[in-house]
Amino acid sequence: MHPPVPGAVTALRAAAIVCIIAFGLLLDQHIEFWGQLVTDIAVWLIFIAILRRAPATERFSLIACVIYATLGEMFLSLIWGLYDYRLGNIPLFVPPGHALLFMLGMMIAPRITDRVAWCVPLVAAPFVLWLAVTGADRFGAPLFALLVLCMVFSPAKKLYATMFVLALAMEIYGTWVGNWAWRAQVPWLGLSTVNPPLAAGAFYCVLDLLVTATAAWHLRRRAETASVGADVRAGQP
Repeated sequence: MHPPVPGAVTALRAAAIVCIIAFGLLLDQHIEFWGQLVTDIAVWLIFIAILRRAPATERFSLIACVIYATLGEMFLSLIWGLYDYRLGNIPLFVPPGHALLFMLGMMIAPRITDRVAWCVPLVAAPFVLWLAVTGADRFGAPLFALLVLCMVFSPAKKLYATMFVLALAMEIYGTWVGNWAWRAQVPWLGLSTVNPPLAAGAFYCVLDLLVTATAAWHLRRRAETASVGADVRAGQP
C-alpha cells in the first residue's frame, strides 16, 4: 500500500479517521441497534469518499485490504473464536474500519525514524515477557515474535511499529467501551490471553503482507497486459 499525499488533505483524513473510530464505537455501544447502523453508514461513506479520490494503485490496495479484513474477521471471530463482538456478529463498519486505521498508520509511519520504530518493540518486550512468564498472556508471545520478524525482514518496519501502537490503542478503547471482548483462553491452542492481547497489532503485519503481495501481483498483471497489447499493436500492419 502506498502512503497518501502529505499535507492538509492528509491531516483532514487523519482527523476524520480518529473521530469516526472514537465516536462510532461509542454509538455502537450505547445506542442499541441504531448506533451500529449509523456507524456502519458513516464509516462506509468516509471510506468510499476517500476511495473515490485515491490514485488507482492505492484504490486497489484499499479494496484488497477490506476484502482481506472481512475474511480475517470471519476466521478470527466466527471460526477461531478469538474474540466476540457485542451482538455476536461482525459489524459492517469493521472491515472498512481496518482499512481506515491502516491509512492512519501510513500517514504517521513516514514521519517517524527507524530508531523510533525499534523503540516500540523494545519498550513492549518486557511487558510481553512478564505477561507470558506470569501466565496472564501466553498468546502475546508468539504474536510479538511475529511483529519482530516482520520488522526485521520487511522494509515496512516503521509501518508495523506504528500499527502496533494504533491497534493496541484501538483494542484498549474498544474493549473498554464494550464493543468486543477477547476470550480468556485461545481456542485450539489453549493459551491464556488478556482482554485485549498486548501484541494484537501483529495481525496487521499479516494484513499488510497480504495486501502488498496482492498489489504487487496486480501491478505485474497490468504490466504484462500492457506489454502484450504493445506487442500486438506493433505487429499490426
